[in-house]
Amino acid sequence: MEQFTDPSPSEIPRVAIVTGAAQGIGRDIAIRLADDGLDVAVNDIPTKGEQLQELVAEIRLKNRRAMAVLADVSSEDEVIAMIARVVDELGGVDMVANVGVLLVKPLLDTSVDEWERTISINVRGTMLCYKYAAKQMIKQGRGGRIIGNAMFSAYSTSKFGIRGLTQSHEFAPYNITVNAYAPGIINTAMGNCPEVISSLVSYLAKPEAHFITGQTIMVNGGFLME
Repeated sequence: MEQFTDPSPSEIPRVAIVTGAAQGIGRDIAIRLADDGLDVAVNDIPTKGEQLQELVAEIRLKNRRAMAVLADVSSEDEVIAMIARVVDELGGVDMVANVGVLLVKPLLDTSVDEWERTISINVRGTMLCYKYAAKQMIKQGRGGRIIGNAMFSAYSTSKFGIRGLTQSHEFAPYNITVNAYAPGIINTAMGNCPEVISSLVSYLAKPEAHFITGQTIMVNGGFLME
């Protein structure tokens, strides 16, 4: 297996894009990465714009650069535009973390539209973020970190798709690692629960995690083990 290194000079600012960052786990990840010294671009859909601006203000109080990018990650054009905006304003992309939508319904009660929306956001959206973030990281020539969210019928199907994407090693020659976290039911109203996820993402983003790739790490209190 090829060994990964982090060739980024320490003086180059590291920039993270966190999708689905308006609330919950995504919000906590964005704050943790800012605490770790990364500049952060936070993304969500247009209806979450006010929440994103509040998050941007909070991150800036930590003396980190921050910006909000409204985009639907299931749209290729919007993902391309999102990456381009972040590069233009923050100077690059060194890490991307993806968050998906949760559909908790029995299969018999799930409509085709609900199924398609879940697959579209969680699988296609993750693929697009992986693809265009990796293209930018390769262009920059200093590697990077890609970290997705992988974990009820449509939801489980979509998340197994993300696990498959994560296990690809095609970015290895460019010093880009790809990993995923698989959370159980996380009570985001309780301070310590999303912190478990954000601390894992924080570690996977660090230079010393360069030899961890292609992994889906379960974070569920032992509810399910592999």
